[in-house]
Amino acid sequence: MIEIMPGLSLEDNEVRFDYIRASGPGGQNVNKVASAIKLYFDVRHSPSLAEEVKDRLVKLAGRRMTAEGVLVIDARRYRTQEQNRLDAIRRLAALIQKALEKPKPRLKTRPSVTASAARVDEKKRRGLIKRARRYDPADWEN
Repeated sequence: MIEIMPGLSLEDNEVRFDYIRASGPGGQNVNKVASAIKLYFDVRHSPSLAEEVKDRLVKLAGRRMTAEGVLVIDARRYRTQEQNRLDAIRRLAALIQKALEKPKPRLKTRPSVTASAARVDEKKRRGLIKRARRYDPADWEN
């Protein structure tokens, strides 16, 4: 069982791990030991999360989400398999915790009457400047 926060945890069968060979440091071990981890979490079919949390998690995941609704986390930061496994679980938990937070609703605002008047006044002033730049052949035929 993966503890996300008090009162919310994921069952072990909801998360799948694939162990792959990692590139980078590790000496001779890098060619022999599958120390990198790919964590797969099926967001769309998870019974542990509410629908609104699933939707926010899909948006937060971005490119890490597949077309089938599976979240893929690639962990290869550490040299050992266990450290990478814990890192992947920690990153999944952080994403889910972020998705649990409801976004603050946007309050509609309107520009003040003074601000609108100032905007119109500035537009009129710019128009006068541009009108003064116009070429009128009648002005030059004297």
